[in-house]
Order: sequence, then structure tokens, then C-alpha cells
Amino acid sequence: MEAAPTTVIELLGAGAENAAAIAAPGRQALTFGSLRALVGETVAALRAMGIGASDRVAFVLDNGPEAATVFLSVAAGATAAPLNPAYRAEEFEFYLSDLGARLLVMEASKESPAAGVAEKLGIPVARFEVATRAAAGAFRIVGADGAASPPVDGGRAAPDAVALVLHTSGTTSRPKIVPLRQANVCASAAHVRTALALGPSDRGLNIMPLFHIHGLIAGVLAPLSAGASVFCCPAFNALKFFGWMAEARPTWYTAVPTMHQAILSRAARNAGVIAANPLRFIRSSSASLPPQVIRELEEVFGAPVVEAYGMTEAAHQMASNPLPPGQRRPGTVGIAAGPQVCILGLEGGVAPHGTAGEIAIRGPNVMAGYENNDKANAEAFTGGWFRTGDQGVMDADGYVTITGRLKEIINRGGEKISPREVDEVLMDHPAVQQCVTFAVPHDKLGEDVAVLVVLRDGAAASQEELRAFVSRRLVDFKVPRVVVFRDEIPKGATGKLQRIGLAAKLGLA
Repeated sequence: MEAAPTTVIELLGAGAENAAAIAAPGRQALTFGSLRALVGETVAALRAMGIGASDRVAFVLDNGPEAATVFLSVAAGATAAPLNPAYRAEEFEFYLSDLGARLLVMEASKESPAAGVAEKLGIPVARFEVATRAAAGAFRIVGADGAASPPVDGGRAAPDAVALVLHTSGTTSRPKIVPLRQANVCASAAHVRTALALGPSDRGLNIMPLFHIHGLIAGVLAPLSAGASVFCCPAFNALKFFGWMAEARPTWYTAVPTMHQAILSRAARNAGVIAANPLRFIRSSSASLPPQVIRELEEVFGAPVVEAYGMTEAAHQMASNPLPPGQRRPGTVGIAAGPQVCILGLEGGVAPHGTAGEIAIRGPNVMAGYENNDKANAEAFTGGWFRTGDQGVMDADGYVTITGRLKEIINRGGEKISPREVDEVLMDHPAVQQCVTFAVPHDKLGEDVAVLVVLRDGAAASQEELRAFVSRRLVDFKVPRVVVFRDEIPKGATGKLQRIGLAAKLGLA
């Protein structure tokens, strides 16, 4: 039996030489043979610029095929550090400094405040160009600005070399650096590939941002590890989704819940495209997908919806609902799908089935530890388990239900309330399209319950009506005391709803 890949270079060996690897709107597909050649040429170019296997190469790229191929090329021979192109100069300065970046890669035709920040910090900037009518993802490095380093020897990175560094979101503290080794990202890609039964005939429609673990692993690495192709879209746009679908003819796509809901809002007028391009399955991860949305997606697309559970520290996937004929259980994130998963009780030991506690994991995809952060590592690891910070429960069949982030649990005068529980009740109201429940300060109780609601087009509902609706299903202390209506919900860079800090954003704290 052939050994499983433990490096990005080995992982990219899966596809047939002339099979499509990377595709994009209006572009010829890049074959696996051409992708492997591009990766080899880019690693050689990095070595010529003095970049070794342990050096960090940041890149600032708009979503699309080059974001995928630059990531693959850098991760194959150095440490990839993708940054959100929407960052401001101050943010770029923090991340480039914190990462210790040795090089910044940017497209020659694009400008970004990152370039000025790199010059200020003395970080060389490598520019690449995309030739007219080039295959999707093909690029050529055309020069570097800044101090040059002597060439270094060496080729591909070893399994224990760091392939990818990302920061945690930092919603409650300074962002932490998560170093993921070659073996970590390859293990997670294999876990996703296995859970989704991906094969060479599959084509994924990637709408996830490629500076985030979800898109990088599930959107790009997992399908490529199966010899499948990836259709790389620009930044997500629900108005363009069905046009991309018609062109790509995908067998699946993965997204966060807010994207799925935006897609559903356009689905009725694109029934023909859906019928002409049947999907094998739809995947959701990075945040909880309300059971009501799962039902609607399955009805509209006629395909099973697989909800998975992932996080950066696990190189993405930890658990997943199985594909048919396995049983999908809406409201859960499925069963362990790669690493071992357990529930830790209050005393730190593994809790019995049906008992709430903190979800913990261990396995080949899990990082060894945060970088230069002994305090965070001491808090995060116990007895070989990594504590996720999520509260949940596992049933006798191994299905995990997340009841909330421990830091997001609302403490109303000693009564603990899971925001997700309130969300799921409100999503049953016919006027509610989206909602997010969160804590607001209270002078006597410490915290109280609030909810931000987006109503469906043409629908109406009052604060009193929604509170009464919840009160028929939940005990009084869980009923939101504050209901705020908006046209949209503030989201993070990856489209995830953010409960922490929402009260302050809305002027309620």
C-alpha cells in the first residue's frame, strides 16, 4: 500500500498529467502536469531569492486561481502566510511583523498598502504577472523590490516543516499564530477527501476566501489530493454564483452558512441552472448551519447537505456528518472525521455520552502548539488533548452537537444561555431570514439576551411578536430582551457571524 502524502509536493502527485487541476471563469484549465511544473519553478525562484524551507512568505492576493497556485507553490517550498487583501496598512504592519515575513508576494498589476508597509519594514516584494490567455492560475515571477538575499540550496520542504501559518481571529485577545506543518495540512486534506469520497471525476466550486483555513484545505488541497479539479471563483457574489455554476458544472461546493443563505435567496430565479447541474452534495462548515437552512438547501438543490466542524488549529476538519447512506443529523456537526474527538468534563477527564462539556481533539492534523505563547498552550492542551473552546455534547453514536463557544455563552444572573438555541427557535419564524443572538451588558444581571434580526424580503415582524414567538418555545430567561433589526448582519472577513463584540458594534455596550 502506497504511503499517504505528508508534504504538499507529494499531495500534488495525485492528479493525472493532462487532467484539469485549477479552473476559473473564462479561463482555460491548468492541468496537474502544468501545476506541478509551476510549483517546481516557483520553489526554484524562491530559492534564488534566498528563501529557504523555514522562511515565511506572505502574499496578498484577490480570490481566484492565482491565490490557489501561489499558496500551493509557496507551501511546497517555504511557509505560506496568506493575508486578507482588505486589511488596512496598520493591520498589514502588525501581521507582517508578527509573522517575521521574509518576502511579500503580490501581483504586478495590483496595488495594496501592504507594499508600502513591506518597504517600511525592509521586506522584499516579489511581483508576478499573468500572461494574456494564460491557463487559470499560471503566473511568472518577474522581479523583486528591496534587498536581495544570497541564493540558498534545497528543494521541497520536509513533513515536519511548517507549511502554513495563520492567525486566530483574536476577538477576545491578541491574535495567536497557528503554525501548521506539512504533515498537518496533508492529514486534514486526506480527512476531508475521505469524508466526502472525493475522486478524479469531482469538481469543486470554490467560493471561500483563500486566506482562511476552510478555503485552503477543503476548497483547494482536499480535492487536489484526490486528483479532482477546483474551479476558483473571485470574491463571493451571490448574484454571480449561478453563472459560475453553469460554467463550472461542479459536483459540489463548500461554504459558510451566510453564503448558503445568500445563494438560497437567488435560487428560485435560477431553477434551470440547478436542474441542469445536479450536485452530488453540498458542504457547510466554519459556523453552525440552522436546520431550517439545511432543509431548504436539500429541497432546492436535491442534494444532501453535509455539515462539518473545523478550526484553524486542527488544519480545518475535525468532525463531519456522513454522506448517504450514512445518517445526517441536522443540528449536529456529525461524527469524528479525522482526529479523535471527545468531551472533557469539569474535572478535565473524558465525560460520558450525553454529558455537556468542552470539545477536545487529538490527531495528525492538530497543530503542535501556538507560536511563542506558552500561556495559551498551557491553557489549550491537557493530557494530550487540544481544548477547542467549544461547548458541546456527544451522543451514544458519536454525533457531536455544539451548544456554543464557551466565551459566547450568555451568563444572565447565573443562568447560562446558549445563543445557538435562541437562534434556532427564531429561524422557525416565517419572517426571519437570519439572526444572531448575543450578550448585552446589564447593570444588575451582568448580561442579558439580545438578538439581531434580518427579515425576509417583504416580511414584517415587531420586537414584541418575535419575543412572544420565542417565549412559546423557551423558558422566560432565554427570551431576548433586546431585538434589533438590520438589513444585514456584520460578519468577519470569511463571512462568519461574530457574536463577540457585536453589542459594542451596535452601540449597545
